[in-house]
This record gives sequence, C-alpha cells and structure tokens, in this order.
Amino acid sequence: MVSLRSHLAGEQVAATFPLRGALSALLLLVAVLTAHAAEQSLVLDTWFSAQTNLHSFTADVIQTRTLKVLSQPLVSTGKVWVVIPNRFRWEIGQPAQTIALRQPDTLFLIYPRLKRAEKYPLNDNQPGPWRDALALLEASFPRSRADLESHFRVLSVTQTNANWELILQPKNALARQMMAEIGITVRTNDFSLAATEMKFADGSRMRNDFTNVVLNPVLGEEIFDAKLDPGITVVEPLRQ
Repeated sequence: MVSLRSHLAGEQVAATFPLRGALSALLLLVAVLTAHAAEQSLVLDTWFSAQTNLHSFTADVIQTRTLKVLSQPLVSTGKVWVVIPNRFRWEIGQPAQTIALRQPDTLFLIYPRLKRAEKYPLNDNQPGPWRDALALLEASFPRSRADLESHFRVLSVTQTNANWELILQPKNALARQMMAEIGITVRTNDFSLAATEMKFADGSRMRNDFTNVVLNPVLGEEIFDAKLDPGITVVEPLRQ
C-alpha cells in the first residue's frame, strides 16, 4: 500500500511540474503582451500630443512606386506642403507631372502634361468609401486618437533605429479593397513625419521618404490655389 501511495504521489508531482511550467510561460506571455500594449499606447499618445503643436509642414519627397508588372521600381522626386487640417499640395516630378491639391471643400488631381484635371467636391454628403479614401491621404497628420481610430486599426508599432514605424489598416472593407495597409514612420526625437508607405490590394506599393522637413512654416494661400491653365480640361468623375 505504501509503495502504491508513493507511486501515485510521484505521478502527481511529475504532473504538477509541466502544469506549473505552462502556467509560468502563459503568465510571462501575458506580461510581455501587456508591456508591449502599454508601450504602443504610450508611443501613440506621444505622437498625438506632438500633432497638437503641428500647424503646417513642408518637405522634399522621394516617391518610390513598386509595381508587380515592373522589375525595377519607379522613383520620382517632388515637394509637399501641408496646412492642417484641410489643405495640402503634393507635386511629384520636376517639372511637376502630378499635383494633388486639397482645399477645404475641393480636391484636385492635376496632370499638367496631359492637360487634364480631376475635381472632387468634399462635403459631409460624400459616400463612406470616398471619405475613407481621403482619410488615407490625411492619416499622417491625425488630430486625435479618436480621429485615427475611427478610420484605422493599429496593427503594430515597432522601433527601427531612430524611427517608430506604425502599420495601420483601414476599417472600411471597401477602403481595404483599394489599400490593404498604410505604414507611417515618425522620428523618435520629435515625432515628425519621416516616411509613409501604402500597400495596395493588388500588391503594389508607394513609399514617400521626406527630407529637408520644416515644421510650422508660414505658407501663403497662393500655394493652395489650383491655378489651372486655360488649356486644361477639368472633369468631375463623381458626377459622371
């Protein structure tokens, strides 16, 4: 009887060690995940706090487009001007081949070489996917955590060298059909914008790297004037 009891006790002790080991591993995993979530939340809160002091932004941009049908990426240079919350001007190419111009109530996509411009009215009556598409362009300068999280899920926040890299996913299913993810890279010292990368649903990518960044410059209203030449044909795709 004593021998049997000893044998059973030994089995219980042997069974206890794997359970304790599994429990310890689970608790360690929970602690790591909790610490990671806390760090991610702190990074996001610091980023949003920095945005409250940002009113305007200019930079040179190197745009790299990676297409599945091309063996080599397409690289262009340009310039960007932003006045928060509702004005921006992107010029890609020298001289500019594409201009994206956002005014408070209108978005223009201008193609000077093609003598063509697309005009998109902006208002609260625009359909959901269109608003989400515009949010993709403005995700780099969110006004608040609620503003960002109303349009995106934060998939990850990781540190690489002197940068934080944030990966966002559009919440709207139709928006995800256009763009699967957007990456935003900010500098760790001042949380200024360093790069953006858009991953499209077809597997192509567009990355923008920003240099010569100037925070809060004084920008004149003329920068955001469409200034369309008489020979440019203006179309409104949403009304066709």
